[in-house]
Amino acid sequence: MELEEAMEKHLRPVLAAHSEKGEFPFEAFSKVVADVKMLSDERLFADKTAENYVHSQYYNTYLYYVMARFDVSIATFMAVHAGLGYYTFLFGGSDEQKAKWLPKFQSFDLQTCFALTEPDHGSDIAGGLATSAKRDGDKWILNGEKRWIGGAGSADLIPVFARDIEDNKIKCFVVKKGQAGLRVDKIENKIGLRMVQNGHIYLEDVEVLESDRLPHINGFRDVANILYATRAIIGVLAAGNSGGAYRAALSYTSQRVQFGKKLTNFQLVQEKLARIVSNLQSQLAVNARVADLQTEGQYDEVRSSIAKMQNSKLMRENAALAREICGGNGIVYEYDVARFFTDAEAIYTYEGTHEVNSLVIGRAITGESAFV
Repeated sequence: MELEEAMEKHLRPVLAAHSEKGEFPFEAFSKVVADVKMLSDERLFADKTAENYVHSQYYNTYLYYVMARFDVSIATFMAVHAGLGYYTFLFGGSDEQKAKWLPKFQSFDLQTCFALTEPDHGSDIAGGLATSAKRDGDKWILNGEKRWIGGAGSADLIPVFARDIEDNKIKCFVVKKGQAGLRVDKIENKIGLRMVQNGHIYLEDVEVLESDRLPHINGFRDVANILYATRAIIGVLAAGNSGGAYRAALSYTSQRVQFGKKLTNFQLVQEKLARIVSNLQSQLAVNARVADLQTEGQYDEVRSSIAKMQNSKLMRENAALAREICGGNGIVYEYDVARFFTDAEAIYTYEGTHEVNSLVIGRAITGESAFV
């Protein structure tokens, strides 16, 4: 079964209700995974080495665009599990750890996430990460908090980034669901990505064996490599959000009658639709170029930041225009546009804010770091 067909069949009937309730449709999502077998597609997880992961990017670009065009919460859940979480183990794990866990992530027998950001540290996480790790024989003791961790409440394995109090380096530790000292509270009252279960994690003397530390993560540069590898996908999600907002707005305005005519008969409505389509073409061109560069192995943090920053900016305009031409009904989940409008704000911020990505690009242009 095709991905879009499966999402329409299993997820469409529960989408509005779960968005409004702020609950993830795990049962429906599992049916999509089973029908499409996307998590077992070798192109999604092609070449299980950090050096050669890039050639699957054409498939990833298409997959995440289609998912985000349907719903960004669904795409974000997938991007955290199969992107940030998966690549943390891929880039950071030993051969034994990868052999043990990666196949289970691919089959969705185990779910993972990415526990980096904290209540007081987001953009400044490189120098400000406060969660601590203390070595005690063959185990580590973790203390601290993590916030905005998508999928944390349901994850079986949580890769937690903490600062080693001995050498002050960031390391990564695999915390397992239900461990003593681990508590995950759901973040409530969000206006965007309503279905994504963002968690606030509390770690109080949580014990992790040395064998469950990912040995190839020994500083923020290693963390940054994960972010650069996955940030371009957020640029794809931004384009997908634009595509979804456009489809929803076009459907609504093609049916809505005002002053005796369909809204699509009005010049101002057509002008806004034209702007959305033009912006979307630019977004898709950026995504295609990034996929080319990734496949050629000519990919770096600057291109990642350009894709995320530019596509998110255009997405925000597109979502606002789509909501605008739907009038008051544009803020009601029943008409789809509302989800894309509010979700745009979340995409605009996560995986590097507009300001932080602009500074990454600016540093490459000028040779000067303006972060602090």
